[in-house]
Amino acid sequence: MRKEAYERIFACIQKTRYGVKIINGISTAITYVTAVLYFSVLFWLVWQESYRDACVTIAVPAVSFILVSVFRAKLNARRPYEVYQFQPLISKDKCGNSFPSRHVFSIFVIGTTIAWQCMWAAVIVWALGIVLAVTRVAGGVHFPKDVIAGMCIGIILGAACRFFLY
Repeated sequence: MRKEAYERIFACIQKTRYGVKIINGISTAITYVTAVLYFSVLFWLVWQESYRDACVTIAVPAVSFILVSVFRAKLNARRPYEVYQFQPLISKDKCGNSFPSRHVFSIFVIGTTIAWQCMWAAVIVWALGIVLAVTRVAGGVHFPKDVIAGMCIGIILGAACRFFLY
């Protein structure tokens, strides 16, 4: 995505009353809702005495998160606001580590992991993940390729780790 596209998106968001607050609020709210759904599924698994499933549901996102974090650090891709020299709408004070989006990756790996236990919760998390991906790009902290890669890697690693750990 080019600088002009970000500028058009920013202008649209900024001319909307509370547009920047809405983008930031959506991003934060999605993170909390996902955490509540994830921990609800974990609680339910422990309640059902499905300890092995609970351990796998914890281990899959943890192992995947570590793998993606190491990959991101080695690649150290620049963020849109670094490349195009603009102030992002979502507060961010760090440089690099843009590819893949770890926020989007995390929500998709969690969705894929809990899909084995509670499909309706996974569908909600995946839908929230798509909205989160849009807000991360619209907020200027990621390129579309960053969030698309985060989605794909989250789903693939979530499924692959599930099979390896189970």
